Amino acid sequence: MTEELDLTGQDSDAGSEEVVLTPAELIERLEQAWMNEKFAPELLESKSEIVECVMEQLDHMEENLRRAKKGDLKVSIHRMEMERIRYVLSSYLRCRLMKIEKFFPHILEKEKTSHEGELSSLSPEELVFAKQYMANTETYLKNVALKHMPPNLQTVDLLRSVPKPDLDSYVFLRVKERQENILVEPETDEQRDYVIDLEEGSQHLIRYKTIAPLVASGAVQLI
Repeated sequence: MTEELDLTGQDSDAGSEEVVLTPAELIERLEQAWMNEKFAPELLESKSEIVECVMEQLDHMEENLRRAKKGDLKVSIHRMEMERIRYVLSSYLRCRLMKIEKFFPHILEKEKTSHEGELSSLSPEELVFAKQYMANTETYLKNVALKHMPPNLQTVDLLRSVPKPDLDSYVFLRVKERQENILVEPETDEQRDYVIDLEEGSQHLIRYKTIAPLVASGAVQLI
């Protein structure tokens, strides 16, 4: 696997840039997205371009294996690697679906109020799923409970009823790029704000909302 793959992403100026990745770099991007999604309390930006490229790469690997000689040890090794990649990919997608099901009103509200040009936290397919899940939830609540309630209690505000992601939860991270003057908010009223520097390669346990922008930019990796 030495060929290069094209990955279209968004740069900081909201313009489109084409990034050329080797298969190894593509899988590394997928693993980073998987780890971040697994340990972040909120739904992160959709990495649909990475998912699509990985699926194309798996198809390409499968085609190469069909042409390989039977009994070749390399075939078994490559097939094991394909299964590992499929596991990471499916785990990443399952993790995102679980978050959508858990926080769907807040995720859809965020999508509704986002400004044009902002990166979406949902892929087009996930957006359809979230809307259908919300519609099905509302229908179920009406048929099972709400229609049997007094008229003044036959509506429910899902934004209030469904808990929000806990952005104050603590996460472990590894610093990939040195960061200076990171503002840390106090945990109690008696404490004051303070700033810290994050050295490259260092590991920390810190409140998620403090470093959420760094997770989005790729400056830190959740572990």
